[in-house]
Amino acid sequence: MYHIQADTETEIIIKKSRFITYLHQISDEEEAKAYIQAIKKLHPNANHHCYAFVIGEYDEIQRSNDDKEPSGTAGVPMLECLRQRKLQDILAVTVRYFGGIKLGAGGLIRAYSLSVAEAINHAVLTEKQRLNKCRIAFPYDMLGKLDYFFRNEGMQVLDKQYEEQVIYTFLCQTIPDDAINELSSGTLQTELIEEIIVDVPISEKSSE
Repeated sequence: MYHIQADTETEIIIKKSRFITYLHQISDEEEAKAYIQAIKKLHPNANHHCYAFVIGEYDEIQRSNDDKEPSGTAGVPMLECLRQRKLQDILAVTVRYFGGIKLGAGGLIRAYSLSVAEAINHAVLTEKQRLNKCRIAFPYDMLGKLDYFFRNEGMQVLDKQYEEQVIYTFLCQTIPDDAINELSSGTLQTELIEEIIVDVPISEKSSE
């Protein structure tokens, strides 16, 4: 299941109607309602403010609203788009400014689906990943080797302290005990601080 890294806004025009879609990460229904109201205030003259949202670890809460569009032509296809793309704890609000040309039921379904899909395509998607937060202390003469090792392995160094020894705090999927042991001829050890869950951009997953 995926999240979005930041709020996303996109706009498409179909037969002179403007469809502006907003994606926003949410944690509960109250937050969803507050954001929907904020979008309505931002676009008071729009003809429709349709929305769909999915909340919960197992998508327990799913809601959609057509906001005066023909029943089932806006909120439902928006919700289906969120579900198909496996987005979690997410709200999509699509604002429509009517351009004077009626789209028909099929046209509306395609338009609202396309608008949400376009927003998702522009968003940076993230996925929850369990990582190890570790610490390692090492002498200054190994600084170059360790820096090269972390860069080469794509590990994120969170903190660097330069005291009697150099102390790095870093994140990794697998604790690199064997690699560190080989690199230091058995003189260094990594210390596991805790396991944490973080949102990692999908494009960066392979580099962790």
